[in-house]
Amino acid sequence: MKRVYIMSLVMVVCFFLGGLAFAETHADVQLHKQCRYCGMDRGNFEFSRMLIEYEDGTTVPVCSIHCAAVDLANNIDKTPKAIKVGDFNGKQLIDAEKAVWVVGGNKPGVMSRRGKWAFENKAEAEAFMSTNQGKIAAFEEAMKMAYEDMYEDTKMIREKRKQKRMKMMEQKSDASH
Repeated sequence: MKRVYIMSLVMVVCFFLGGLAFAETHADVQLHKQCRYCGMDRGNFEFSRMLIEYEDGTTVPVCSIHCAAVDLANNIDKTPKAIKVGDFNGKQLIDAEKAVWVVGGNKPGVMSRRGKWAFENKAEAEAFMSTNQGKIAAFEEAMKMAYEDMYEDTKMIREKRKQKRMKMMEQKSDASH
């Protein structure tokens, strides 16, 4: 009986500590659920989300490097203190400037046709490339690509949203008949 009690207690403690670790890892998502620019649920995009911390103490939560580029362009007079990104595999926030980025390949990005994915280490980035192709890049190159892709990506997003609105209107029309 004593053994069952001890094992039960150990399981409860492990479950509790595991829950704390998960909550701690994703605290930024709990604090900032939506992307400031597109409104996407950052919890659904933990693998691409970013968090920009400026020297003035403001924090900007976004879903992707695309929306981070929008923010950095809109806040040209503010200096970033830290730029963090979700590790593609572990989903924890890592330093975007120290991350190993994979750009291009056959996996479309978030808010972008050309993927831009961050990894904590080179081995994980290379493993991703073995399946999805692409090439290793530094943060500066990934960010430059985000700006280069901005016009086409914005056009693509507008078209997708237009189609979604039209589909919703058709469904409302069908429902009223």
